Amino acid sequence: MLSNTDVLFLSHGGGPRPLFNDPDHQALVDRLKYFGQKIDKPEAILVLSAHWETDPLKVIASPAPDLLFDYYNFPDEAYQIEYACPGDPALAAQVQQALQEQGFPTELEFERGLDHGVFVPLKLMYPAADIPVIQLSLNSSLDAEQHLAIGEAMRNLNTDRLLILGSGFTFHNMRAFHEPSNAQIESANRAFEDWLEQSCGRSEIDASQMRQRLVNWEQAPHARFCQPREEHLIPLHVCAGVAGRGADDYHRILVFNKQCSLYHWRL
Repeated sequence: MLSNTDVLFLSHGGGPRPLFNDPDHQALVDRLKYFGQKIDKPEAILVLSAHWETDPLKVIASPAPDLLFDYYNFPDEAYQIEYACPGDPALAAQVQQALQEQGFPTELEFERGLDHGVFVPLKLMYPAADIPVIQLSLNSSLDAEQHLAIGEAMRNLNTDRLLILGSGFTFHNMRAFHEPSNAQIESANRAFEDWLEQSCGRSEIDASQMRQRLVNWEQAPHARFCQPREEHLIPLHVCAGVAGRGADDYHRILVFNKQCSLYHWRL
């Protein structure tokens, strides 16, 4: 069973921008550095990124994973980032077993690199790159209840001092990011963030109610405006499934002048 484990969902910002002194990402950079100091240094990190969907599930098991520069039209230096962290094949195999025991077919992956939803936040949190990292895909169904169950299955991992990191974005309307801010967009953004905070951003939240609300997240105010496609929200479902309760620590910040949030659980 998990022990001394931290679970963190973060809104990871736009591509590699947090690494290049972008003022629209300063609040995010500050929060990531904060968590890098606050969380006891883990022995391994398991990341679920919005930027990898497969069916069946896959988990990166390379002993020395490469990086996958899965973004476009950035300066050359954005494709020269290094994060030479080790992998953890034994942990990857344990994740595979835990998921398969709960009925989720899972394959080990040895070729794919860690995408920017992994290496960008980790480079800010743990710049020494000395902690083993594995990455688990999302299922391409993006089904909310299924991903809560994936998180619940990972409670059976027999490991200590693990960081489970869900890397997404609680606001991900790309068109709205590029439009001038207006009262209608700000109101919709705020309403959805308020709903998320009420659903899983407080430790006293009833666990069964949290789960039901997240299963039915599309009923939230302006849900499909804030998440036209839910791949950037679903890592939060996995994190909430692992934790099984409301977050111990909640932060709302601005990225691209839009409200977004980060959630932390200590298990």
